[in-house]
Amino acid sequence: MTRTSVTTALLAAMSIVIAAGAARPAHAQPVPVQLVQTAPGRWQLLRDGRPYEIKGAGGDGSKEMLAAAGANTFRTWGVGPDLKQQLDEAQRLGLTVVVGHWLGHPRHGFDYHNPQMVAEQRERVRRDVLAYKDHPAVLLWGIGNEMEGFAEGDDPAVWAHVEGLAAMIKELDPNHPTMTVTAEIGGGRVKAVRDLCPHVDIMGINSYGGLPSLPDRYLRLGGTRPIIVTEFGPPGVWEIAMNGFGAPPELTSTAKARVYRDAYADGCAAARGLCLGAFAFTWGTKMEATSSWYGMFLPDGDKLAAVDAMTEVWSGRPPTNLCPEIRDFRLLGPDVVQRGDTVRVACDVVDPEGAALDVRWVVRREAPEYLTGGDAQPVPLELDGIVVEGSARGATLVMPGGGIYRLYMTAHDGAGGAATANVPLKVEGAPGGARVKLPVAVYADGAPQPWAASGWMGGTDALSMDAACADAPHSGATCLKVLYDAPGMWVGVAWQHPANDWGDKPGGYDLTGARKLTFWARGAEGGEKLDISVGLLEAGKKHPDSTKVERKGLKLKTTWTQYTIDLKGRDLTCIKTPFVWALAGRGRPVTFYLDDIRFE
Repeated sequence: MTRTSVTTALLAAMSIVIAAGAARPAHAQPVPVQLVQTAPGRWQLLRDGRPYEIKGAGGDGSKEMLAAAGANTFRTWGVGPDLKQQLDEAQRLGLTVVVGHWLGHPRHGFDYHNPQMVAEQRERVRRDVLAYKDHPAVLLWGIGNEMEGFAEGDDPAVWAHVEGLAAMIKELDPNHPTMTVTAEIGGGRVKAVRDLCPHVDIMGINSYGGLPSLPDRYLRLGGTRPIIVTEFGPPGVWEIAMNGFGAPPELTSTAKARVYRDAYADGCAAARGLCLGAFAFTWGTKMEATSSWYGMFLPDGDKLAAVDAMTEVWSGRPPTNLCPEIRDFRLLGPDVVQRGDTVRVACDVVDPEGAALDVRWVVRREAPEYLTGGDAQPVPLELDGIVVEGSARGATLVMPGGGIYRLYMTAHDGAGGAATANVPLKVEGAPGGARVKLPVAVYADGAPQPWAASGWMGGTDALSMDAACADAPHSGATCLKVLYDAPGMWVGVAWQHPANDWGDKPGGYDLTGARKLTFWARGAEGGEKLDISVGLLEAGKKHPDSTKVERKGLKLKTTWTQYTIDLKGRDLTCIKTPFVWALAGRGRPVTFYLDDIRFE
């Protein structure tokens, strides 16, 4: 069955139909939304004069599936170039959108005490409000997301800016309420919104393990505005106990579904009047701590049991086709072993409809960092030669050299439903022997990209790189566009693991078995000259690349052309910088494109 037919079948099987007449044709008239107080401490949203309870999710997953599941809203974290397309799709499907205005985070370098930075951010928000305020799919405006940081969250400069934006938005657009979004409610957050932000109508709160107690805690802290739970899901890594070697144990997808359902019932449904609704996180997939911690879908688009749970919450009935159920998943023996040891895992996963399951077992290295604050992380690569046997009943592994690994199980029912579970393992001793499964991409649409293009060198002030350029890519929807405008200076970029490391930290991947690196490139004018290399960190570094291979003076054509670097006979046991390009200024701007960079 093709992916298209699976998705079509899944939408039909969920048997929850978008209400007739819910979608309206696009037009330029806003649908007015009001926040009204119905009693002391109780509020209600009115959309077009009718009560509106938010049943929502946030993420990049299928909005058709979101509407079919009985939801009515999704949120964005910022205004991107595709917002008009998202709003139009929402209108077609009968959904509304909480449009988020991304505000800079101090930990990313934004300074709320810098008048110029604050003024530029204010102007961006003003421009975006004017551009989209009359779209009928807009429900309300979200001002920032966790921009107060993860400490006390009480910097008056942050809240003065939020208040200024809220006041401006209400003047520009009287038809949609304002909301700001915080990381839970600890520290001075509730007090700041209450006392310093009178033009903020609603307090949006991202809450995970604390959601069941959130309404009571909010009121005890003196909250006086209605709330929306802007993110909820399984407990965060910061909310659970680590195992003996510092790795977080993750719930199975079956157990997570119960968390979504119960947390929503206790923290949202039980507090109607105070809580105006909630957004499940994430309607899609996201690498954060692990590749499956928060995702309600797998990367291939198959849904997990959290989707089934929220479908029943939103629509009042479960979908016809349920996801596979994990009844047992456990390690048989210790989780700290030696190189060459055999490890066994017991598993019991079944399909409620009796379908035969396609069960897959994959081992990856553990993520180097768990607490990222939501920042993007690369997905660790799949390793080869470790799983020697696997089925719906369990798996057997023979462990490679030292390090921390995670074994993932996924079960697919062939009709768009899936289940997943994982367990972390530590191998004592020196690293080695953990080969990456080939082929593997350095840069390609839809592929894990564990190396970051973070090693900028030379005249970087005149360099820009767009990793999502849609200008005639070689394959897929995007390619990488490079623009350089310093006539007499050298410049280059290295892909690195870990990011921003020049040989001081351990990392890299064992690519033993790769015969070549291939990539596609083209120049805007033709004749652009590049130096390309695999490996950059030489033996004098504490943690070097295990090889270095260069190809100098490669001359580009205006049409996409594939180039190859021969790796036969090379030591590929630790590749930290898998792809490096460099060029010298040519007296005028240089533009070139890269795509499909792979080890094969």
